[in-house]
Amino acid sequence: MINFDKMNCKMGQKIRWGIIGLGNIAHHFVKDLAMVNDAEIIAVASRNIVKANEFAAQYGVKQSFGSYESLLQCEEVDVVYIATPHTFHVSIALMAMNYKKNVLCEKPLGVNTDEVERVIACARENKVFLMEALWSRFNPAVQKVKQLVDAKEIGDIAFVHADFAFYAMDRDLKGRVLNPELAGGSLLDIGIYPAFLAYILLGVPEKVLSTSSFYENGVEVQTSMIFKYPRAQAVLYSGFTSKSSMKAEIYGDKGVVCIQPRWHEAQGYSVEKNNEIENFPMPTEGRGYYYEIMEVNDCIRQGKLQSDLWSHQNSLDLIGILDLVRRQSGIVFPFEP
Repeated sequence: MINFDKMNCKMGQKIRWGIIGLGNIAHHFVKDLAMVNDAEIIAVASRNIVKANEFAAQYGVKQSFGSYESLLQCEEVDVVYIATPHTFHVSIALMAMNYKKNVLCEKPLGVNTDEVERVIACARENKVFLMEALWSRFNPAVQKVKQLVDAKEIGDIAFVHADFAFYAMDRDLKGRVLNPELAGGSLLDIGIYPAFLAYILLGVPEKVLSTSSFYENGVEVQTSMIFKYPRAQAVLYSGFTSKSSMKAEIYGDKGVVCIQPRWHEAQGYSVEKNNEIENFPMPTEGRGYYYEIMEVNDCIRQGKLQSDLWSHQNSLDLIGILDLVRRQSGIVFPFEP
C-alpha cells in the first residue's frame, strides 16, 4: 500500500501530475487531465527545453524541464505519465519509480516480457503505483461490453473480430511509427488493441497463429493473428499499409455485440438479438483519457499499488501473447539480443 506520509500528495489536495514526452498523445492527455477535478498538471519534460517551454505555455503548466530526471527530482510531482516512444518506457519508468514517483506508462509497458517484469519488480520494490496506459480498458462502452459478455447476454462467445489499421507508409522512416530502432511497427503500436480486446473477453489463448509483412527497412507493417480458445476463436489484424474498418464484433450463440469504429475509443455499442438491433450511445468525456486518469487518481487515493481493472498480471499476460506473435512472425528489434 502507498504510504501517504511519504508522499507530498495529501488527502483533500489535488493529485499533481507530470508528463514526460510531449508528442501528440500528450496534448490529448493534458486536455482530458484538465477535466478531472481531483488532478492538476504541474510539470512537463522534454529533451528539448524549447518544446517543453512551449507546451507549458500552451497549457498553463507551472514548471517545464529540459531533462526527464529534472522533472523526477521535482518534489511536487506525485505521479508521472510517460508518453515517449516504446524504447524509452522501461528506462524512464525505472528512474521514476526509484525517485518514488507513481507511474502511468503508455502501452506497451515494455517491448517484451523481460522489460515488463523488470518494471513491475521495481514498482514492488519501491512500493509505488504502476499501471500500463491501456486507455481502452477504462472506456465506459468497452467496460459495458465486457460486462455483457461476462453475464452471457449474447450466450457463449464463439468468434471475436477486431482490427486496427491506418495508412502510415508516408511517415518519416526515422520517426516512431516506422523505425525499428524505436520498436516501430504496427503490432506494438496498434495491434496491441485487438489483442487486448480478445484477452479481456476470452483470456489467454491456448494457441496463437500469426503472420507479418515487413517494409524494406525491416519494420513490420502488417500482422494477422488468430487466437484459439477451447470454444472460440479471435481473428485480429493491425497494419500501416491501408485503412481498415476499425470495428469490433463479438459473436455469441445467442446474439452479437458490435463496437462501432473507432472501437478502441468507443462512443457506444449495439446488441443484435432475435433479429433486432438496439443501439446504446455512450459518448466519452473529452477524448477518453479522462477515465484512465480517474482510475489512477482513485487507486492512489485508496493506497493501491495497481489497478483492479488493469493489473500487473494483465500487462504480463498481454506482453506474453505479443511476444509469442513476434516469435512466430519473425518480428525482432535491432537492439534486442
